Amino acid sequence: MKRWASLLFVLLLMVAQSPWGADARAQPSLEHHQIPVAFDTTNSPHGEHAIGNGGWEGSTEGVAYSEFNHRFAGLFVLLFGLAEFGHALRYQLPFWTRLVLPSALAVIAAYLLIWSDHEAWPIGSLSFAQTFFGQDQEIIQHKFYGIFGATAAVSETLRRIGWAQHPAWSAPLVFLGLVGALLLFVHAHGNHPANHTIELHHILLGSLGIGAAISNAMISWTSGASNHTGKKWEIAWAGFVIIMGLQLLMYFE
Repeated sequence: MKRWASLLFVLLLMVAQSPWGADARAQPSLEHHQIPVAFDTTNSPHGEHAIGNGGWEGSTEGVAYSEFNHRFAGLFVLLFGLAEFGHALRYQLPFWTRLVLPSALAVIAAYLLIWSDHEAWPIGSLSFAQTFFGQDQEIIQHKFYGIFGATAAVSETLRRIGWAQHPAWSAPLVFLGLVGALLLFVHAHGNHPANHTIELHHILLGSLGIGAAISNAMISWTSGASNHTGKKWEIAWAGFVIIMGLQLLMYFE
């Protein structure tokens, strides 16, 4: 328990390096621009308000908000990746560690469904319909990831506590994870000045996500094979997840 607590403390310190809040890097650019700006989402597909020439995307607040979101998710992805890795190596871990994955996915899902986008429902000016059925593909994809996390959290919880025995219950994590990884290849952040860097981050995350989904599928596919074969795919699955978590923790725009 002490090792887990120490690890969590270190990871929280890493996330705390996010520039959300008071960030000295760009404060001078805002000190002389404190004039309120109208926030009109009716004429902008991304609901962006004007700060300089880049709107919300690329502004100090927008970059900090996005970086924090990615790093927050990365913390929990890394945590359940480490738990999965421990089980892949056949360590004698407490039963509750099997529930780290669904618990982490539930936290990520709740965060995305509420706070993924500053202008989206339920915290922003967009309505529920505009958020989930509007024209902003970035927002819709973020909410999809929230729904995916919630669905996988439920199925994995039922499967890991023994209430759902059929192999089909492992499908949501594999299928939705694969779809989510593929969506990263077309995921864009609107009119962002660092779009090239963001695209590289997403291509890497998408590639790792595909590897994780395939490895997870192979765990179920080879469930009747030798213990060595199953262990190999479990290690591969956990490894992809851990690297994804680290990538998210180091995300920047």
